[in-house]
Amino acid sequence: MEMTKNKSEPAHMKLEVIIIPVSDVDRAKAFYAKLGFRLDGDFVVNEKLCVLQFTPPRSEASVIFGKGVSPAKPGSIKGLVLAVDNIDAARAELIARGAEVSEVFHYADFPFNNSVDNPRISGRDPEARTYFTFASFEDPDGNQWLLQEVTTRLPGREWTTTPADVATLAKLLHETAQQHGEYETTHAKHNWWDWYAANLTARQNGNSQADAVAAANRYMDEVHHVPRR
Repeated sequence: MEMTKNKSEPAHMKLEVIIIPVSDVDRAKAFYAKLGFRLDGDFVVNEKLCVLQFTPPRSEASVIFGKGVSPAKPGSIKGLVLAVDNIDAARAELIARGAEVSEVFHYADFPFNNSVDNPRISGRDPEARTYFTFASFEDPDGNQWLLQEVTTRLPGREWTTTPADVATLAKLLHETAQQHGEYETTHAKHNWWDWYAANLTARQNGNSQADAVAAANRYMDEVHHVPRR
C-alpha cells in the first residue's frame, strides 16, 4: 500500500546528495568520520570505483565522494552550507573534532555576497539577523563548508505535509504492526512505539515500505541502541 497523494501536490523532489571531489579517499573518510558525520555506505566496486556516503548530524542531505565518481578537480567545491542554530557551539564542536574553523563573520550587504573584494566582515551580523552570521572550514582537499546560523525560519521556508485521513492511517498502522513483528523477533526488548513512530513518519513522508523499515531500524540502532538477539 502506497501513500495516496493529493493530485494538486507537486512531486516530492528532495535534495539528498551532493558529490564532492577528493584526491585521497581514505584521508577524506577519516576527516568526515572525525567530524561526526554518519557513514551511510562504503562500497568498493572494483579497483577504479569506490563510493562513500556521509551525512552531517541531523541532516537530510548527504555527501558522496570516492574514486571514479567525480570528474571535478579535488577541492573545487565551495560554499557547502550547514545550517546551525548556535554557531558558537557548532564551531566549538568542530574545532574539538580537529577542523580548522574560521572566526565568525558576516558578509558585506547580504549573505553569500562574493561580488565585492573582501566580502567577509569579522564578527556576527551587527543586527543579529537570522541567516546572516557565518563561519567556514575546509576538508583536506580544500572543499569549503560554511556554517550558517539560522535561529528562526522565515515564513514559507518549511514544507508541510497533509495529515493522513483515518482510513489511510489505519492501513499504515496495520502495515507497521506487521513489519514490526519481524523486527521484534530479531531484536532485544524495546519500546514498540519508538519503532512505530519512526516507521510511520517515514511512510507519511512518502518513503516506500522498504525504506521506512530501514529508517526505523536505523533509528532504533542509532538513537535507542537496541541490539540484535
